[in-house]
Amino acid sequence: MLKLINAGLGRTGTTSLKVALDRLGLGPSFHMFDIVGDEQRLKQWEKIVCDGERPDWEAVFDGYSSAVDGPCALYYQGISEAFPEAKVILTVRDPETWYRSTYDTLYQFALRSMENPPEPGSQQARLFRVTSTMVWDGLFGGRFSDKDHAIEVYQRHNEEVVRAMGADNVLVYDVKQGWEPLCAFLGAEVPQEDFPRANDSAAMRQRIAQAAGAGPVSTG
Repeated sequence: MLKLINAGLGRTGTTSLKVALDRLGLGPSFHMFDIVGDEQRLKQWEKIVCDGERPDWEAVFDGYSSAVDGPCALYYQGISEAFPEAKVILTVRDPETWYRSTYDTLYQFALRSMENPPEPGSQQARLFRVTSTMVWDGLFGGRFSDKDHAIEVYQRHNEEVVRAMGADNVLVYDVKQGWEPLCAFLGAEVPQEDFPRANDSAAMRQRIAQAAGAGPVSTG
């Protein structure tokens, strides 16, 4: 059963948060990587995102204690309704830095898939269909390349999370703040080791290239 939901968009430290939650005993943590590497989960999310199937959230997150990144950020309200006792975190970062990081990593996968459409039915094509429906055409309305628009959408998403869930119920959190605010929110003891720093832009580009079955992603 989920004990924590992260409503922060990708490239806001979600992978670092996942590692931190696992360290604090709130793992395993569901992440977009779980969809990329699992045929059944990809099929599950295709039905939810692309076909509009009503999700059974308990089945979707069976075996997980927390959910971060990817679809969770866009379906946080429905997930929260299914797990009303789960705490909610909103990971954030400087909007300009967030946009550049997202443009240089995740959006490059989208651009490459648009310019050179993958083979229909391939994992790359299916993954692009999910992310495009949910994020690029969905959340950003096909206008992510418009920096001002994308940042406006990003900021509006963050504001809506706080408004929908209630300011007293959400930890607005920048992973640069480290363990202290996270542990205080969760009622956990602060670990002795440094807070994890995972999945920087270079690592993310490598993951995307592997998912796409192609060479390194350009940061152009």
